[in-house]
Amino acid sequence: MSSQQRTIAREATVSGVGLHSGEPCRLVFHPAQPDTGMVFVRTDLPGSPAITAHPSRLCQRMRRTAIAAAVDGVEVEVHTTEHLLAACQGLGIDNLRVELDAVELPGLDGSAKDFSDALRAAGVVEQAAPRRYWDVKEAVSVSDGKSSIVALPYSRGLKITYTLDDHGGALGGAQVVEIDLTDETFTTQIAPARTFCLAKEVEMLRAIGLGKGANYQNTCVYDGTTVIGTELRFKDEACRHKILDLIGDLAHCSRKLNAHIIAVRTGHRENMLLVQELNRRIEAAERPTVTFDIQRIMAMLPHRYPFLLVDRIIAHEPGKRIVGLKNVSINEPFFQGHFPGAPVMPGVLQLESMAQTGALLLIAALGTDFGQGSTHGRKIPVLMSMERVKFRRPVRPGDQLRIDVAVLRLRAQMSACQAQITVDGQVCCEAELRSMMMEA
Repeated sequence: MSSQQRTIAREATVSGVGLHSGEPCRLVFHPAQPDTGMVFVRTDLPGSPAITAHPSRLCQRMRRTAIAAAVDGVEVEVHTTEHLLAACQGLGIDNLRVELDAVELPGLDGSAKDFSDALRAAGVVEQAAPRRYWDVKEAVSVSDGKSSIVALPYSRGLKITYTLDDHGGALGGAQVVEIDLTDETFTTQIAPARTFCLAKEVEMLRAIGLGKGANYQNTCVYDGTTVIGTELRFKDEACRHKILDLIGDLAHCSRKLNAHIIAVRTGHRENMLLVQELNRRIEAAERPTVTFDIQRIMAMLPHRYPFLLVDRIIAHEPGKRIVGLKNVSINEPFFQGHFPGAPVMPGVLQLESMAQTGALLLIAALGTDFGQGSTHGRKIPVLMSMERVKFRRPVRPGDQLRIDVAVLRLRAQMSACQAQITVDGQVCCEAELRSMMMEA
């Protein structure tokens, strides 16, 4: 699997009816920029609201994976995403903008084949941004006594072993399929596998409003050991479709996985419980450690509320680089008068937050804390000049500033640094700053 992110080269479309809603839906796939993820745009709703596939947006819907989010006060949902997301995961597509004109994606032939074919025909291209991977280091498992799923260490990508019970004899025995996921194995061994159910379930599903778009061609319906109205594409097609669903659900992991997933009789619920646990562990492992907490910062800087504009330091390479964070709250006093109808953080205060972060780098290099005595006497860091200042994105309430400061020159009492503020990876402000230690 490529180490670079991927998208499609050009637009593609597919159309059909939803497996459960029975409503027609047209999808238009568009290329998307790196780190966009999978964005769904409901063109049938006023304003064409967009939501991104993310674990926090999962919502419970029977027999399908769905996402929901409030957009401008309106609850927006997208249903049955798993087959498309499986195709994207299987083909290694990271970024895609999907326009749809109904709540449920089309079921097509009940598999991921048509999605996969359309995306491959559009051309899968690499982008100039690396993927972020997660190596499972220890077993992570979910079980309810009847079904179980576990993620184990595996260094060569994503491997899946799935065991499906015989469904009361309908499948003629348990089915077991194992696959190392690649573009080729997904396309040939998993993508064509269609969804399935038992004949005795059909009326129950329709009674609760599901399966309105299902038929004997897009759903393998088992009546005893006979499949009604179609021929199986694989003797173990049911098990392969379970792997397809699992791949689609694993697309909600916040990182690409290097893992061996072993699942027994799982459905979307168990798959998502594993995804949520994996995401908790990824978040915990990647949570930045505090190098300087607020008490340490207050010991080093003379600034106090409301002009202390660094909350913590999360990285520090002495004499070279420092990274700080500032959480911007709606309760900041400057929002009361600075464009109160559409509050944005003043640019001069963004520069001040960069200067304070750079001052911490200078103070640490000199080995002195403000007010605690030192060989340098009672000195404070003072901003002397700023050059090449650029503002690129407004900072609004709720943003977390990441303040990166890198040393250009560092001398006994002064520093020249290149500083940058980003929010969610987007540059907000950058400047070259010079500071000097001066008598208080």
